[in-house]
Parts: sequence; structure tokens; C-alpha cells
Amino acid sequence: MKPLFKTALLSLGLALSAGAHAIVDEFAIGFSPRTGDTWVDARLGDINVFARGNTDGFIDDVVVSYGAPRYLVREYYYDRRWAPGDIYYACALAYQLGRPCLDVLRIYERDHGQGWGAIAKRLGIKPGSAEFHALKGGVGRGHDRMRGRGGPKAAGGPSRGGRDAGPPSSRGGGPGKGAGDKGKGDKGKGRGNGG
Repeated sequence: MKPLFKTALLSLGLALSAGAHAIVDEFAIGFSPRTGDTWVDARLGDINVFARGNTDGFIDDVVVSYGAPRYLVREYYYDRRWAPGDIYYACALAYQLGRPCLDVLRIYERDHGQGWGAIAKRLGIKPGSAEFHALKGGVGRGHDRMRGRGGPKAAGGPSRGGRDAGPPSSRGGGPGKGAGDKGKGDKGKGRGNGG
């Protein structure tokens, strides 16, 4: 390869990489998802940071864990410049509800001023409910996978319930219903079709 071509190719690669990093940097400062749970808010902020260093890993996790179409996650990340934490939470919430990720992304795009907590409540996920704890557990497992602490449950996406269905609750509640407990075997009925 000629030195001039190598330099141009390296410069292009660095510019594209810097562009992706700049997108996430915009959201690292002042990111406030307002889920109603400070533990979840902090994990979503960490997901923003992870995505900066491993965009492909972030996109893979959303696609594998929540069945969101890859093109959709890439569009909202690169083209629409959404914070990775918002994309992740939208798809996690959609999965919990058995709806396409695109539905929840559109709702948040329209009503983001209300924050995720108000939107989740409006969609039927009440604070402290079993569904909320399952959603919270999914975010925790995704966070752990991205930080390299996945373990066997994390590799397969959201838990199906049980003692490790979620993170410790500050409200003292026990384990909630797992994200996949409602309607096992309901492939093609809202889950994973993404849009």
C-alpha cells in the first residue's frame, strides 16, 4: 500500500471513530433518563460510556437481548444520535411489554420530556411492580454483560425469573416475574419483531 493511501485510510478511520465517540460524549454529560430509580439511571449512564468504547458490542447486546432489529438500533444511534442508554431502555421496556422496540422509541421521541418513569407507568409498568423489577433486572444484566461480568444467565438475554431475576431492591421486594414469563412460546406475537 502506498504511504499516502495508508495515511488517508487511517485518517478516515479515525474521523469515523471520533464521530461515533462524539455522539456518545454528547449524552455522557447531562444524561438524565428519569426512570424513577436512581440505580437504573446510573446503569443507563454506564451503558452510554460502554457504547463509546464498544459501539458494536452495545448494538449486539440490544439486538441479542431484546430482539431489536440491528438496522433500527444503528439508525437511532448513528443517524438520530440518541443516547445509548435511551435506546437500551426503550428496547428493554418494549421487550417487557411484548411490543416492538420501534413502538417505544416513537413514544419516547414524542414524550421524552416526561422521562422514562412516566412513560413506563403510562405503558403499564408501575414502580415497584414485578414487571418493573424484571425490567430493572434486565438493565442490570445488560450492564453486567457490557462490563464483562455476564455469567451464564447474562449470556442468554433477559432472565426467565427466579431468585436472580433482578438486582437488590431498595424497596425490600422479592424477585419479580422474569421478562419472558408472560406468554412463554409466544414467538411472533410482539416480541422480537422490533418494528
